[in-house]
Amino acid sequence: MEANLQHAIELYTAGKLEEAREQLLQLVTANPKHPQTLYYTASVHDSLGLEHEAEPYYRAALDNGLTGSERAEAFLGLGSTYRALGEYQQAVETLQQGVQEFPQQRALQVFLAMALYNVQRHAEAMELVLRIIAETSSNEDIQTYRRAILFYAPQLNQVWEA
Repeated sequence: MEANLQHAIELYTAGKLEEAREQLLQLVTANPKHPQTLYYTASVHDSLGLEHEAEPYYRAALDNGLTGSERAEAFLGLGSTYRALGEYQQAVETLQQGVQEFPQQRALQVFLAMALYNVQRHAEAMELVLRIIAETSSNEDIQTYRRAILFYAPQLNQVWEA
């Protein structure tokens, strides 16, 4: 099984998506609870623009104990899939869970900000984006104003009177 999965992953990585999809579907049929197989089956469907088909595989991969960086990527993939399908609240919940488990994974935070925007939680979305920019940018101008950006990020609607 592992050799077959590795071959399917190599096909996926090489951009041979249809071939990878065929092999992964066979593997997942033979072993429907193998988390890595489920994850790559979701990923290949996602890469092919088949979000509806990807979603149950992402959920199953997470539910069946996917670990490590693949787990973080599965949260991102599932959250992004929900968002692409217009299921914005599910996207927020999924991405929040991912951020809770992987607080240093910035891509999850960025996708969460997009989903927060979609559910009209604009202030939270902007705060998250501003924090990410201030904390990760190497741009000299941004770093000059880092403290101010971090100060204002959670209080964008605050007005200070003289």
